[in-house]
Amino acid sequence: MAVIRQDDVIRSVADALQFISYYHPVDFIRAMREAWEKEESPAAKAALTQVLVNSRMCALGKRPICQDTGIVIAFVEVGMDVQWQADMSLDDMINEGVRQGYQQPDNVLRASVLDDPDGSRANTKDNTPAVIHYKVVPGDGVSIEIAAKGGGSEAKAKFAMLNPSDSIVDWVLSVVPTMGAGWCPPGILGVGIGGTPEKAMLLAKESMMEPINIHELQARGAGNHLEELRLELFDKVNALGIGAQGLGGLTTVMDVKVKEYPTHAANKPVAVIPNCSATRHVHFTLDGSGPAEFRAPDLSEWPDIEFELGDDVRRVNLDTLTPEEIATWNAGDTLLLSGKLLTGRDAAHKQLVDLIDRGEELPVDFRNRVIYYVGPVDPVRDEVVGPAGPTTATRMDKFTRTMLEKTGLIGMVGKAERGPAAIEAIRDNKAVYMIAVGGAAYLVAKAITRSTLLAFPELGMEAIYEFEVKDMPVTLAVDTRGESVHREGPKIWSAKIAERISAVNV
Repeated sequence: MAVIRQDDVIRSVADALQFISYYHPVDFIRAMREAWEKEESPAAKAALTQVLVNSRMCALGKRPICQDTGIVIAFVEVGMDVQWQADMSLDDMINEGVRQGYQQPDNVLRASVLDDPDGSRANTKDNTPAVIHYKVVPGDGVSIEIAAKGGGSEAKAKFAMLNPSDSIVDWVLSVVPTMGAGWCPPGILGVGIGGTPEKAMLLAKESMMEPINIHELQARGAGNHLEELRLELFDKVNALGIGAQGLGGLTTVMDVKVKEYPTHAANKPVAVIPNCSATRHVHFTLDGSGPAEFRAPDLSEWPDIEFELGDDVRRVNLDTLTPEEIATWNAGDTLLLSGKLLTGRDAAHKQLVDLIDRGEELPVDFRNRVIYYVGPVDPVRDEVVGPAGPTTATRMDKFTRTMLEKTGLIGMVGKAERGPAAIEAIRDNKAVYMIAVGGAAYLVAKAITRSTLLAFPELGMEAIYEFEVKDMPVTLAVDTRGESVHREGPKIWSAKIAERISAVNV
């Protein structure tokens, strides 16, 4: 009979969270590498290159793959014969592991969890509490799957209560395009079918913890209905041409996972949840012999590549930027930004717009400036700033027209597409929107040479800073005429893929 010690649980959870913050799962590295090797879209290939280079840098530097180090999810199976040597509840042990894991001095992780979500939204400062799911099973061990799920991909979760005769494939194909690129494709789609609404969502989340094996399934062929569904969804979702970062390309998903559960005769609950290019999870078992140990992936798993820009890159001096200069840029241009770049995201934008509505003076001069939607990880050692990848720009859409018309702001940097209202505001004000690659946070941070706090220090990682950057790579996603790469790229590549399918079927 195993005796599980409290300290072993705490240490194992903390070590697991550190481990997954800088190591992708090996199956994910291999799948991303395969997607990179076969990608034909130049924009998507460049984005995949940045993700893979960033992943290897994080493995070497032991720093987070993404600045959004996630909300912690734990799937726990407790053996019925387990004995405990503990004075804390298992919830408290896991949360203490989260606390220690996120506050590890050599690799501080960003605390993103907020208490009172519909009220004060106060940061808990240590990323607790985790979301924990339990099963009691036969045996005398404890099995734990730890995941850190980014907010961008969680925000794209979809659920529907279909009629029993409705097609799951048709529904998934209708909702995936509405997810946009905020979940940082390519990734994994988890699909949960059956049970009740909450059970379907849990099944979708659980399914994403399974190894990537779609190509093995393709090779041997489907053996049951769920495997047939996986293969059909994999092909048809990729045929949408959404591609890496939503720029258009061959790979939107690297696998589709499906789990089901019996349901009521009148119902067909279905949930879809995506996992992003910063997929982070690891499994371990405690048997009473001590804390879990984690083995680092072999560096040979990553392709030996470097992020290099083509000859047509535009170099931009942010300190002398003018409306006349940005009017010469075209959607799809690759830009290298140097100079002073402001930062700010949801909470800062809310406070700025409130000040504008009250007719009060702003703490920062935005005239002819560019703002970066980012909430970086705290720096360690000699870092200027920790990993600092972009956050989803659509959350700032509601503030965009006011910011452009009332502050003199002329440019924004974030990730993923902008909505119709934001694009109209950008076009009307002759501004621009640029994207940095989600899932390349450590690589982006290397371009930041200085960071100065300017306003709203109480907002922590959401405060307004001024970064000095050198050769920060971005893509112009919306130009002054309102042309959007996120509209045109997938349209072009879905048509190309359809042509290939038609040619094969002739």
